[in-house]
Amino acid sequence: MPKPVLLLTRKLPAAIEARAAAQFDARLNPDDAPWFRDGAEIARRAAEAGAQGILCAAGDPMGAATIAALPASVRMIATFSVGYDHVDVAAARARGITVTNTPEVLSFATAECAMTLMLMAARRAGEGERMVRARRWEGWAPTQLMGVTLEGKKLGILGMGRIGRELAAMARGFRMEIHYRDIARLPPELEQGARFHDSDASFLSTIDVLSMHVPGGEATRKWLNAERLAMMKPGSLVVNTGRGGSVDDAALVAALTSGHIRAAGLDVYDGEPRIFEGYFGLENVALLPHLGSATIETRDAMGHRALDNLAAVLIEGRPPLHPVG
Repeated sequence: MPKPVLLLTRKLPAAIEARAAAQFDARLNPDDAPWFRDGAEIARRAAEAGAQGILCAAGDPMGAATIAALPASVRMIATFSVGYDHVDVAAARARGITVTNTPEVLSFATAECAMTLMLMAARRAGEGERMVRARRWEGWAPTQLMGVTLEGKKLGILGMGRIGRELAAMARGFRMEIHYRDIARLPPELEQGARFHDSDASFLSTIDVLSMHVPGGEATRKWLNAERLAMMKPGSLVVNTGRGGSVDDAALVAALTSGHIRAAGLDVYDGEPRIFEGYFGLENVALLPHLGSATIETRDAMGHRALDNLAAVLIEGRPPLHPVG
């Protein structure tokens, strides 16, 4: 029996590509050629290959137009990500195409990234690294690049899901006090002593550091706007490793410029890889290139999870392990 044809839109870790080639008739993108940015090209290649499955990644344009253009052979789309706002799940469902994601395996790594950005923002690490690389450092000085400590600060976690709870566990090691805002209060065994807030005003006016972990979509679009930034304490820190679209970039730049927000750390951006121009002129913002899940262990786990889903549907004839929508 011939192997199902699987189109991979991106270059993936070696172990994942090897498994894909063993289980499927895999059509790879070994050079990570940018055709994955063009939905029409994805559909064209799927049709040319007679693909039954597509393994795509975050940011690939798998919207309604792309899905409408896919050949009838496509039965499944597996995204190499937890987020799936780049896939029009309703359009896929209407065509009988199953969509899956890779939950649960990247929570710790993404929380690590949030902790990294929190430390960079608090301790002005980006500024210091740039100073040394530019050969401008003239030696230790008592008032040079003084930041703030995280010890004793109130960490506000927006979205207390798996990633938020992993971050809370890390932050407790820094002797931070944990607060959170979510749709509903968690049971005590998941709260672990964290303090729930049922309003934005109470939450934002209490905390010293905001770490954002909310999904994309219209419900959270530009959630952190000028009005909510004004609710925060002067000198607060902002970290976002969730979705770029949940921040009003112009409002955050204004708050960073005025000093109302002391510093920020960002790993995700609205419309990435484009980044709001206002950030580039600021020293008090640390910018990372979407590194949240970028560990060898995590990316391998994500790939295996995607392939487990594809194998279940296309090879074993079983329901997917991690369907979305």
